[in-house]
Amino acid sequence: MNKAEHRAGVRPNGMMGRYVPCVLFVLLFSFVVAPTLALGITDSPDRQDPAGPAVTQVGVYLVDFNNFDVETGTVWIDFYLTLQSDIPVTIDDFEIMNGHVTSQETILDTPYVKEYRIAATVTVDPDLRRYPFDVHTLPVILEPKLKNEQAMVVFINETVSGVGPDVDLPGWRFAGTRFFTSNQSYIPDEIPYSRAVFSYTINRDVASTILKSFLPFMLIIIVSLFSLLIKAASRLLLNASMFLGAILIHWYLTDAIPLVAYATFLDLFMIITYLTLVIVLVSGILIVKFTEANETARVETVYRWSLLTIPIVTIVLYCLLFVWFLT
Repeated sequence: MNKAEHRAGVRPNGMMGRYVPCVLFVLLFSFVVAPTLALGITDSPDRQDPAGPAVTQVGVYLVDFNNFDVETGTVWIDFYLTLQSDIPVTIDDFEIMNGHVTSQETILDTPYVKEYRIAATVTVDPDLRRYPFDVHTLPVILEPKLKNEQAMVVFINETVSGVGPDVDLPGWRFAGTRFFTSNQSYIPDEIPYSRAVFSYTINRDVASTILKSFLPFMLIIIVSLFSLLIKAASRLLLNASMFLGAILIHWYLTDAIPLVAYATFLDLFMIITYLTLVIVLVSGILIVKFTEANETARVETVYRWSLLTIPIVTIVLYCLLFVWFLT
């Protein structure tokens, strides 16, 4: 074998000997290692969307309130809803968590900005501790139907949110508004959902409440206390009619609210009223009894003590109640 033949036979074998390990390594990496790494990255539970959650700005402009029913805790509301997002969004992506839409009309329809005119019935949890001077918060709570905070985050659009100048709720007056965002989870350890809350505070008109609710009771108490000046038996009939009138008015006022597990301001007021009427009625019975028994001294004692103590005790109790109410 000459040199040329020797080179031709030995050189290829040497080259193949050096490249075989490299080829095997490339094949091993391509078919085993790379798919394993890709599978680990894709299926990792801690992986976050590199683009981040969609940002949606929500605005509510209140047009009208109507038919606020304290007994059922429902109110009809009319408002403009504005949705502005960095992804295409519609009203079908959201829901009112404390109510339901009764009608809707599309005002503006673009892929990233939507505006609707909506009428809805929302429910509230009335707080009646200060009834009939009660204060209520009427919220509109908007939340994505399906997308949690990892998919969509909601913000308040202050520029298009507010209350119209003609908004009026008969018998009530607006005391303030509050717009904020929060989140809500429905299952333990679940990713929460972002929500926008638009709350409107209302309270009763004080002058109207006093005239319609408390003026009759004031007149009953005044007449009953003035009856302390009477020693005759007609005093019993007068106080009995006052007591019956107080019961009927109390029943009428409490019939407009649901049954609650706590005492309202009206309940405490009526306890003092009933206590006063009962004491006046009992003093009248004692006077009649001692008069029929010709016990003049006892008649004068009951008459004098009832005339001095009952009005003072009644006024003090009412004052303490109103001081507690104002604090």
